[in-house]
Amino acid sequence: MIEENKPQSAETWSFPKEFWLANVMELCERAAYYGFFIVLTLYLTDVVGFTDIETGYIAGIFFAGLYFLPPFVGVIGDKIGFKKGLIIAFGLLSIGYFFLGIYTGKFAVIFFLIIAMIGGSFIKPLITGTVSKTTDEVNRARGFSLFYWVVNIGAFTGKTFVPYIRQGLGLEYVSLFSAGMTLLAMLFAIFFFKPLNETRSTKSLDDVFTALKKIFTAPRLIILTLIVTGFWMIQHQLYASMPKYVIRLLGEEAKPEWLANVNPLVVVLFVVFVTQMMKKTKAVSSMAVGMFLMPFSALAMAMSQSLESITGTAVSILGMFVLHPLTVMMIIGIAIQGLAECFISPRFLEYFSKQAPKGEEGLYLGFSHLHSFISAIVGFIFSGYLIDAYVPDPSTLPAGITEAQKAAYYADAHYIWYYFLAIGMVSAIALLIFKVVTDRADKKLEAEQAS
Repeated sequence: MIEENKPQSAETWSFPKEFWLANVMELCERAAYYGFFIVLTLYLTDVVGFTDIETGYIAGIFFAGLYFLPPFVGVIGDKIGFKKGLIIAFGLLSIGYFFLGIYTGKFAVIFFLIIAMIGGSFIKPLITGTVSKTTDEVNRARGFSLFYWVVNIGAFTGKTFVPYIRQGLGLEYVSLFSAGMTLLAMLFAIFFFKPLNETRSTKSLDDVFTALKKIFTAPRLIILTLIVTGFWMIQHQLYASMPKYVIRLLGEEAKPEWLANVNPLVVVLFVVFVTQMMKKTKAVSSMAVGMFLMPFSALAMAMSQSLESITGTAVSILGMFVLHPLTVMMIIGIAIQGLAECFISPRFLEYFSKQAPKGEEGLYLGFSHLHSFISAIVGFIFSGYLIDAYVPDPSTLPAGITEAQKAAYYADAHYIWYYFLAIGMVSAIALLIFKVVTDRADKKLEAEQAS
């Protein structure tokens, strides 16, 4: 039995076994999730046959559900225990992913996406709750930075293998890879993970709604969540817009999965360093740095045509290899996103975990993803319309058109990123205002208490 949140006098890298097991399972699940996530919009359009706009709605609802359902299914997880909850979660994910690779009819795909969505919604409160329970006030920031580091190793691993599967076997086989990874995680849960305690929670759905009400009636918490939504709307475009954008402009041989991997690579390399560097800085101040980086990410992605007008279609990288200007600017933009994420995400999770009453860590941390719920719905649906307008599906273009005529349809494709540049700027300015107002309120409260 783990002794939870045992006080420590100094920071340490020593954590209980269950902390590390939770991170191993998270690595497997993230490899599966991001491996499938990066090609989902392509899969829905190219394999299943949905339009770009329909795909935006379906993918947006699917990913929004992954972020909204955790607190509600978390009630089940609390009652049956973390171990059983993890086994159920990975079992549902394995079933959903497997059959998405077997059946590609529209209704079947929607059904098995729902199965995968329910399974995935168990993961967030269970894993992040385990991290919270196996850390304390002294090492919680370090624990969550390690957790986020592992998340991105998993994301990087999954997206590294996907192009070989997509181009070698077919898009529908990517989900079979994901099924294998979640099956492996389920075996870890069955044979190695031990319950954190033997106490079963008595929480009900009423408790969930009460917690949700507390969050919505906590002005700072909900306002900060809405502001950070702007960051995640841009971040989601790595999966909502970027794969189709790159393949339709550069051709089927392009590997947008590898471009998306720049993000977890940057996070893996820098998140622990950034967290340590900013550990004495307030969480909101750290997040503000990342928020002001994000507009530059969208700007870089929009500048590929400007670079191409200078360099032509080939950019020499130190004389060692040549890349297309679009690829170069995508790499730069995605790297900026990864760096921004290092300043924002671990500190946001830390902020939320500190608001959770003892024993309700999993429940509250499930609600910490409300920003992703909102940004998934808005971001993916918005992306569907933007892709349809600026980078339309080649199969919808007039038959027999030349490459020059096709290029004319895509001449304004980079405009997509200007929309997200504007969203990033508004969000960054909003966070700055939030910081100034809350700092003044805190100082005023301290002065009143002192008197």
